[in-house]
Amino acid sequence: MTRETDRLIEARISRSQFFRLMGGAATAALLTACSTRPSTGGTSGAGAGASVDLKFVGVADEKVPMEDLVAAYRQAKAGVSIATSYAPTDQVQTSLRTQLGAGNAPDLHVVYPGNGSAMSMAQIAGAGLLADLSSQAWTTTIPTGFKPAFQLQGKTYIYSAGSSVIGAIYNKKVFEKAGVDQPPTTWTEFLDVCEKIKKSGVTPIALGAQTPWVTQLITYALVPSTVYAKDPTFDDKQAAGQTSFAQSGWRDAMEMYLELQKRGYFNDKPNGTTYEQQTSMVATGKAGMAIQVSAVLQAFRDAATTPDDLSMFPLPGADDPAQVWIPAGVVVGLGASAKSKNVEEAKAFIDFLGKQENINRWAKAIAAIPLTQDAGSTIDPALESFLPLTKDRAVPFMDQRWPNAEVQPTHFAVIQDLLAGKIDIDGALKKMDEAYAK
Repeated sequence: MTRETDRLIEARISRSQFFRLMGGAATAALLTACSTRPSTGGTSGAGAGASVDLKFVGVADEKVPMEDLVAAYRQAKAGVSIATSYAPTDQVQTSLRTQLGAGNAPDLHVVYPGNGSAMSMAQIAGAGLLADLSSQAWTTTIPTGFKPAFQLQGKTYIYSAGSSVIGAIYNKKVFEKAGVDQPPTTWTEFLDVCEKIKKSGVTPIALGAQTPWVTQLITYALVPSTVYAKDPTFDDKQAAGQTSFAQSGWRDAMEMYLELQKRGYFNDKPNGTTYEQQTSMVATGKAGMAIQVSAVLQAFRDAATTPDDLSMFPLPGADDPAQVWIPAGVVVGLGASAKSKNVEEAKAFIDFLGKQENINRWAKAIAAIPLTQDAGSTIDPALESFLPLTKDRAVPFMDQRWPNAEVQPTHFAVIQDLLAGKIDIDGALKKMDEAYAK
């Protein structure tokens, strides 16, 4: 979760049409609490002598681009201040959703693309809680394949700067010391790499499963190969009741997940390890890699003594390289509260974010592929190995097609239970199918 056209993934999002916009490479990666800080803004819209105070609540992976762009907004709009704060994902999914329903939400806030979580675009726009952004010029550039991530009933309710991918963030020095010359391209090669790293005395894969959203990323990385490479229409068939998690390659992906655990490739007690600890392990060379979303690559680099030690590669979920597919999705964005007394000023800020130079700034800050591109757009070199797969072997993050906000937290919970030995794969898939049917 993209550059020029070749089979766009239709997104409910239809698979083959997802990435033609950028020819290149979304959840979501969501981080933990950061500071709250007001920024005072700069000219039009507030009126001479007028003052408007806006509030924004987001998650931490929005902090770097948001603070940068709020500062830039200061130069463009006098009389407007924006106080920003960043909360843990779980808090956003509960307290912010409650505030929205009660009519006392912040003017601007995090919104997740598509459907599938309590703070997803379809869920909150469907409840009448998001302002319509459709009149803004940037919305006319949304590629057809991306529209279901941004739109409900033809209207746009979320701003997002682009798309990100899920793969293995790895420490090059750990790989070198273990005698690994290059990233693996098949599942068997991946297991061999893990074994070499383990024998070198280093944990092959850091897994911070105490942080719920981290639990989903390994299955998300494998399912494109185990499910969609075999049946690109899986989502449509599942929605029509013609298949299920239990009847599909989801079973294979969970078996592969547990195989990694049984071989001793995870750190001790992954259910007691946080995302922050996972990040530190890879950044400092105590672990070889972590399966993560590219939006957090910069956080891993920030934790490293030498940022260039960190890069990414696609997690190969098949032994035939031609059957290796990858997950990609629209990155976490923001919307304006429909009930805000300052809704027009909030929308004006989003319109500012929709300018191409600001799309570029946001996307660069989180190693995303910009929604649209111009000469000033850049793609992080770490994503280059993903680009050949994005033309016709990329699928949206699984939750963006799920019909309700029950499946994703169920997925979190069953993965933690699988890791703890409290449930088997049959039981896990049954719970997910039950949640899907709600």
